[in-house]
Amino acid sequence: MEFHLCRDRFCFMGNSYAGQLKTTRFEEVLHNSIEASLRSNNLVPRPIFSQLYLEAEQQLSSLEAGSRADNEEEEEEEEEEGSESSSPPVSYQMKPPPEGCCTTDGFCQAGKDLRLVSISNEHIEVPAGFLLVGAKSPNLPDHLLVCAVDKRFLPDDNGRNALLGFSGNCVGCGKKGFCYFTEFSNHINLKLTTQPKKQKHLKYYLVRNAQGALTKGSVICWKGAEFRGRQSSSSTCSSTLFQLPESSGLSGSTSSEPLPAANLSAPAGTQQTAAAIDHIPSTAAFSSAVYNGKESPKQQLVKNNLSAQTRPSVLGTLTNSGPPKKRHKGWSPESPSSTETWNLQLNLQAPNRIKNDGGSLSSLPHSALVGPASSPMVGSGEPVSVPDNLLKICKAKPVIFKGHGNFPYLCGNINDVIVSPLLYTCYRNSQSLSRAYEQYGASTIQPISEEMQLLLTVYYLVQLASDQVPLIEDLEQIFMRSWRESHLSEIRQYQQAIPQTFPQVPSQIAPVTSAQLPWLAGLAASSCNDSVHIIECSYSLAEGLSEMFKLLIEGKLIKTNYVVIICASRNRAIDSCIVITGKYQARVLSESMLTPSDYQKEVNYQLVTGKVETLGSFFSTLCPEGDIDLLLEKFYQENQGHISSSLSASVNKPTSLNGTGTAACTSYEIERHQIRPFQLAVAQKLLSHICSIADSSTQNLDLGSFEKIDFLICVPPSEVTYQQTLFHLWHSGILLELGLEKEHLTKQRVEQYVMKLDAEAQIKFKVFLQNSMQNPHTLFVLIHDHAHWDLMSAMHSLYPQTELSTGLVDRLLNCREVKEAPNIVTLHVTSFPYALQTQHTHISPYNEIHWPSSYSNGVDLYHENKKYFGLSEFIESTLSGHSIPLLRYDSSFEAMVMALGKRFPRLHSAVIRTFVLIQHYSAAMMAVCGLSQMKNYTSVETLEITQNLINSSRQCPSGHGLMVVLRIPCTPLAAVAYERLYNVRERLALEDNFEIILGNPNSGITIGKHFVEQLKAWQKIEDVDWRPQTYLELEGLPCILIFTGMDPQGESLPRSLRYCDLRLINSSSLVRTTLEQELGLAAYFVSSEIHTEKAVVNDVLESDPEKLSSTDNEDEEVATEGSTSEKRSPMKRERSRSHDSASSSLSSKASITAFCSESSPPLIAAGDTAKSSHQVISNSAEETTNNYERQKQKVDKGAQTTISKHLPPVTEQLDTKQNIKSAQISITSSSSSPFSSSSSSSAPTHNSFILQTSQCSMTKASKQPPIVFLPKLVYDIITSTDSSGLPKSSSLLPYHSVMWASSFRPLMSKMMTCTEQSLYYRQWTVPKPIHMDYNNRNEGRMDTFHPRRLLLSGPPQIGKTGAYLQFLSILSRMLIRLTEVDVYDEEEININIKEESDQYYHQPGDMWPDLETFKKMPFDYTIHDPKYEDASLICSKLQTINSEERSMSRRQEDMYTRRQTTRMRLSKYAAYNTYHHCEQCHQYMGFNPRYQLYESTLHAFAFSYSMLGEEIQLHFIIPKSKEHHFVFSQPGRQLESMRLPLVTDKSEDYIKSPTFTPTTGRHEHGLFNLYHAMDGASHLHVLVVKEYEMAIYKKYWPNHIMLVLPSIFNSAGVGAAHFLIKELSYHNLELERNRQEELGIKPQDIWPFIVISDDSCVMWNSVEFDCSGDRKSDYMWTERNVSLKQILQHIEATPNVTHYALIGMRKWSSKTNSAEIKEPFSCCHVHDFIMLNVDLTQNVQYNQNRFTCDDVDFNLRVHSAGLLICRFSHFSVMKKQIAVGGQRSFHIKSKVSDTPVSISPAQYICAPDSKHTFLAAPAQLLLEKYLQYHSHRFFPLSLKNYSHPVLSVDCYLNLGPQIAVCYVSSRPHSLNISSSGLTFSGLLLYLCDSFVVASFLKKFHFLKGATLCVICQDRNSLRQTVVRLELEDEWQFRLRDEFQTANAKEDRPLFFLTGRHI
Repeated sequence: MEFHLCRDRFCFMGNSYAGQLKTTRFEEVLHNSIEASLRSNNLVPRPIFSQLYLEAEQQLSSLEAGSRADNEEEEEEEEEEGSESSSPPVSYQMKPPPEGCCTTDGFCQAGKDLRLVSISNEHIEVPAGFLLVGAKSPNLPDHLLVCAVDKRFLPDDNGRNALLGFSGNCVGCGKKGFCYFTEFSNHINLKLTTQPKKQKHLKYYLVRNAQGALTKGSVICWKGAEFRGRQSSSSTCSSTLFQLPESSGLSGSTSSEPLPAANLSAPAGTQQTAAAIDHIPSTAAFSSAVYNGKESPKQQLVKNNLSAQTRPSVLGTLTNSGPPKKRHKGWSPESPSSTETWNLQLNLQAPNRIKNDGGSLSSLPHSALVGPASSPMVGSGEPVSVPDNLLKICKAKPVIFKGHGNFPYLCGNINDVIVSPLLYTCYRNSQSLSRAYEQYGASTIQPISEEMQLLLTVYYLVQLASDQVPLIEDLEQIFMRSWRESHLSEIRQYQQAIPQTFPQVPSQIAPVTSAQLPWLAGLAASSCNDSVHIIECSYSLAEGLSEMFKLLIEGKLIKTNYVVIICASRNRAIDSCIVITGKYQARVLSESMLTPSDYQKEVNYQLVTGKVETLGSFFSTLCPEGDIDLLLEKFYQENQGHISSSLSASVNKPTSLNGTGTAACTSYEIERHQIRPFQLAVAQKLLSHICSIADSSTQNLDLGSFEKIDFLICVPPSEVTYQQTLFHLWHSGILLELGLEKEHLTKQRVEQYVMKLDAEAQIKFKVFLQNSMQNPHTLFVLIHDHAHWDLMSAMHSLYPQTELSTGLVDRLLNCREVKEAPNIVTLHVTSFPYALQTQHTHISPYNEIHWPSSYSNGVDLYHENKKYFGLSEFIESTLSGHSIPLLRYDSSFEAMVMALGKRFPRLHSAVIRTFVLIQHYSAAMMAVCGLSQMKNYTSVETLEITQNLINSSRQCPSGHGLMVVLRIPCTPLAAVAYERLYNVRERLALEDNFEIILGNPNSGITIGKHFVEQLKAWQKIEDVDWRPQTYLELEGLPCILIFTGMDPQGESLPRSLRYCDLRLINSSSLVRTTLEQELGLAAYFVSSEIHTEKAVVNDVLESDPEKLSSTDNEDEEVATEGSTSEKRSPMKRERSRSHDSASSSLSSKASITAFCSESSPPLIAAGDTAKSSHQVISNSAEETTNNYERQKQKVDKGAQTTISKHLPPVTEQLDTKQNIKSAQISITSSSSSPFSSSSSSSAPTHNSFILQTSQCSMTKASKQPPIVFLPKLVYDIITSTDSSGLPKSSSLLPYHSVMWASSFRPLMSKMMTCTEQSLYYRQWTVPKPIHMDYNNRNEGRMDTFHPRRLLLSGPPQIGKTGAYLQFLSILSRMLIRLTEVDVYDEEEININIKEESDQYYHQPGDMWPDLETFKKMPFDYTIHDPKYEDASLICSKLQTINSEERSMSRRQEDMYTRRQTTRMRLSKYAAYNTYHHCEQCHQYMGFNPRYQLYESTLHAFAFSYSMLGEEIQLHFIIPKSKEHHFVFSQPGRQLESMRLPLVTDKSEDYIKSPTFTPTTGRHEHGLFNLYHAMDGASHLHVLVVKEYEMAIYKKYWPNHIMLVLPSIFNSAGVGAAHFLIKELSYHNLELERNRQEELGIKPQDIWPFIVISDDSCVMWNSVEFDCSGDRKSDYMWTERNVSLKQILQHIEATPNVTHYALIGMRKWSSKTNSAEIKEPFSCCHVHDFIMLNVDLTQNVQYNQNRFTCDDVDFNLRVHSAGLLICRFSHFSVMKKQIAVGGQRSFHIKSKVSDTPVSISPAQYICAPDSKHTFLAAPAQLLLEKYLQYHSHRFFPLSLKNYSHPVLSVDCYLNLGPQIAVCYVSSRPHSLNISSSGLTFSGLLLYLCDSFVVASFLKKFHFLKGATLCVICQDRNSLRQTVVRLELEDEWQFRLRDEFQTANAKEDRPLFFLTGRHI
């Protein structure tokens, strides 16, 4: 890809002659100039005459010609002035080429090759007077086309005297005499879109070289005579025109400029990050006008806006005012654009705003760049020589940022400068800002002009403070906002998407012109005390650069940080560059261009080559007492004996105390694995995402097919992280819970589940993949922890030499096997997900899980006893209203580093910073040990850290101490630091006081034996060989942990961490992930009881008296705010800009005594704080001033509350004043003791008080977050906010291997949720080629997302490991739960009523019943199914039943909840609901991807039924795949019948009986997938559904046959479905008999059975008998799960099967005993799953009105008809508990109001004609429910009177469990019980038919007072029935005893009449 420069120049048509005043234009020029000056009063208008003579004022010098030459080559397409107007340009229409001619670029129309490379060696005839010249084609930028042109039409050596017009020949085909360049350009196929001009396209003379080959010669200088240069320089330069050898300039299209070695890897051309700043620099020279490419005065001179006429002009530079030109190659049509509306107001505030703001502080890291290796900007013209010794003289390498236009060649000492294309890229990107509005046809919206860009850049630089570094992102944002502001009205208009029918008149703002630019820039720079210096040059940048180098060498730019060089000739676009000359800025910017590996190499090189020795020798000269090492040695010799005894006393003291048990610290505890509410919530979110993937229709995850979980956790190759993960895994117990390991877990076994991403990872991963392939029923979860760590593409590597493991994640986790395995789910876990949220990410936004916020609208969502402190809390602590800030920087350290940076310019700043910090730590250790003179050689912060570290272990009786983390990313420097600090510690005899640990990611932890023993004692570890392997196990160990490695890799730090010293992090490479992960080291949990928002608890360690006034008390007491009425000043409300401890207002002015603790009272400074040290408590750190009065007033007012809270119990009773006085112990510095702050030596008199109030430092440390020290640069970026209120760091580039998709992007908002932030990055970032997602693009379609990949993100150290381990646990439980089902497990009821008979009709092992034997078996009327526990008992003869034996009635709502269930594992023969998708049953279910979604056809099927009095029309929905089960008429394909097999058919793979399943409300949960239950056998399954549910059932079960009930049955119960199934089946049997009779088959041979199954039957079991015992009565039995196919085929094979009317099976129960199954066949009720003989039961109907007990009612009817009912007792059906649908789908509610009001069953009936509330429910349902709960109102005598049941004629209605009924049939010849000895307590007549007659009723005897209930359809039939049955003879009726169901008249209520027996 070639980058073209985005500059505007104006080209001339023909020649113009210098100095001519064109009088015809004078008035126009005058008018426009006056108008321009009136419009822009801030600009100095250019004189009219200079405008008119503008062309003649400059002369082309050799420099100008040279510097332009190659740029001409790059930028050939220019517009004429017509296109420069704000109206849409008239595009040039090229004449269409003649038919059949060649149109190939580089060839003429005759097809001859014209390219120089092709014909350079050919002989070309050139006519006399002609020259060969090279023409440039816009379509072939790398080639010259050879042309022969008459030299009269070319300029002479001075660029003059070219004739107007053209004459030329084609050297390809030889055609001559082209008189127009337009014609010629068509012939040679230039394919121009602008008016062809010879000046534009004829570029070079062509000459023959020594070998005779044609080569490119000098540039044709078209414009030479048209400028008259300034006399001063034209004379010196004019003689060198065209005399430069060709080799002195690099070819623009092929080579890059010579760069210094360090910069070779800094390619240009990417879009940079645009961290927004919250202000636009105010422009000092002009107020409201922002000149962004609007009409300039010069443009208005050229043309009249209202005239479309254009003519040649001789005026100079025009700004970019047209629409985007085609030469702007930087705009890609695919780049996303933003059309959101957001208001960006220009914030023209005082120029010093940025200085206070601390923002805009760093350059873009090099790693954010990507692009071609060659620079888009090439040098040309006369080279500029870089002076020798530049670095030596200037003490810094200047960084030159190329700006606009051409950049000259640099030669000479080029290693002492760095050239960067960053600014050029930024300028080019911001030229493309208006691209977003092109879709609206916004031709008037023009890009920001180059002059404006440069001017805004100058304003930005002017406002930077001396310690700030320019940030390219700031500049991009400034440009964007400036552009938006100047086009606000147009943007708003276009955002409303109103189509424009005419171009908008441009707003009247005059743009900055190139002539005004240097003047305005100079004016802007005049206010900045020379920090920005402007150099204006006349001809080219070369002279400006030469002058700049000269000024540098002369030392005249000492105060200057930035030099802006502008070459703004009036007749062409500007050239510019910006040179960073400030030593600090140049150093930071040059170092930021190094990649991480280059940075390591550079530092290594400086260490290895000994360049750092100069630094060491310099340090040794600082100390007046001589070399530090000598001092140390001297100290060691002098104090050896004294120190060792003193130390041993202090160090061993805790041990002895511990041994005797007198005092030991009890606060030590390492937290074991426990799940916090947050972690559980996240685990559940993860689980719900997994379920949603499984539930989606994409079939990407079949959870139902998995039986168990396995997993592998991938961690970065850090030994500590690896051990830490093993530790968490071990203690979580997850391996045992998942059943992956047995009880005796070994470490080696645990290691199988964690993989370090190092060289050996591939072996472990291969095993994982093999396991996943071998175990398809195991779900493997691949957890990629710390997922942002290595995202390199396997093809590319950022660290090619260093790390073998780079790109490993891509090679392993993105391999084809993982992507395609249906049983692997990948979970990426990270704190910094930004790099996984690009336009090419593999992770769907729906599969992202973000850590939840702890608060929502101020409500604490998850009550936790700990508060998390992360980045936002650390930043918050720096705001006013808080105590000591947790984020700080060290100004004295920064000052020393800056000074040394100037002294040692060749050393990398990381080296300098490290050596300074080591020096500070060394000096601080010496100072604490008594060498007080060393305090001057360290900073206050380092002294504080060291003091607290050394003294911490002596405050605790057990010796617990603090941890200090010293972060040194560069490993070689860390090794140097470790060695040096170790040495100093040894010399000071502190080796037993604290440990120094080198934490290298590639190795484990090494600590001294003494400290290992201490840790073992604290942690009560017996193991002799134990060594700490994680940093968490260093809890309480006083130590400095030197944490190295370029990036932290997920290591967690213990709670004893007190200081996080990040002063050495690489602050020049600023990327959001890098910054946040460094700060993530300090992330911390503190006890939420401590109110850390208001104040941070303080340690109490004394600082040196001399330093008291400036030492931060890092451990200030928690104090309640006193009732001070003091108002804070507005100044204090602002963010404090400096948290530098030595100088800021936040510094505590009082020091802390060594013994005061959290429980000590507030102390009042009673004297000069420099002499005595006291603790001062305040409620905000800003108030910890030296002001005695304020402190006194504050403490006096607040003392009572504070003391009472914080005093220990012993001292609480003391007088407050006395207590305060006793605590004011002044610690005097004792020279005799090396520990001047030791409390034991300084205050012996108050020892008792000290023992009471001293506290373990570690305990206190764990109650507060650590204090973090940052580099100033990073501190400013973290604590400053952009205009959206977010920290500046959040708008940095998110990751080094991604880049911004466009500069034109909105700012992130403070209100953004994590999800919105993810979507922002997904829209605005793209991966670089080195990123593993780079090739994952598919034009934005969804299929780029991997369906089984999830991303969990949460802040660092918040507990993500615990959350995902918990997720594995609950996922495993859910899988087990998925393979399990709750089935009803209830004992049969009424067993005691059953007659115990010694007679057994069949042997236990009999397979089928014997028909004759079975006919002898009595029918068992009693219901034994436990679901009918609350149903009325059916009496068969005189029985004595105790009332206690009948269970009490259950409440209606308890019916479901109270039933007993048990959890059963699903067998392979189970029936499934819609959530089961295994591969075998895809086709069965209709989800096979090879088929279209199953097509179905709707067929009507009608038959007449006399009982209903009308024809019934049913509808079948029959999928195409099931049509073979049906018979259709040949013409018209009308449904005729359903095919039925023959009785004699026998087939192993076929089930003869069609299965009907009535269902309602269970489209998802009904168990209709019988594929596995039938073991794959062919079967006919029909779902019987209500009409209104047809669509939803069809959607879920597209491949099932549906029988749709007529709409009149929409509110009917299950009885209607059963009734219609049976009637339809009988009708079908008749049809099939008729059809097959024609085929010669007897009617009785057609199979008469159907199966009616509940929709909750899940599994079927069979009992197997073992009768191998000695006696026949001995047998063993086992019950096992079998397929439904086996059971049905067994039953269908029963001998004489057609003689049985009903065949059923037992309801499964775990409590089944041998007695129940000893008789294998029973004659009793059958339920739930029955085979019905529709032939035998032709005259027995189901009651179509029934809702409940319709099966019991039907069983009784069948038996009374003399038909056989057989139950196979050794088969059982398990019924699943389904909580939705079925009977529960009927809700009885009021018809009047919609509000759900609970209605009791007593209200289900009412008196006729009453004003009772009517109910919206079927009358039959109301009747059945009323009788179930309130039948005792009708049958009071029957209540619990089981020996006198209610006589129920022809029907069974449930009257509740406390009333028994006796069923009799009125049909002639029916089987009824003998009622001779029975006296009934009631009579129930329900919808009597004509078979019930008066004589029939008179056969039965009733108790006196027995009651009667007659139920009829209406009042009329009620009276008729009473009369017809002569009821009044024996029964007494009253008017008030008439009732009806609570239905409205239109709902046809049922009426009943009650009466008493006389």
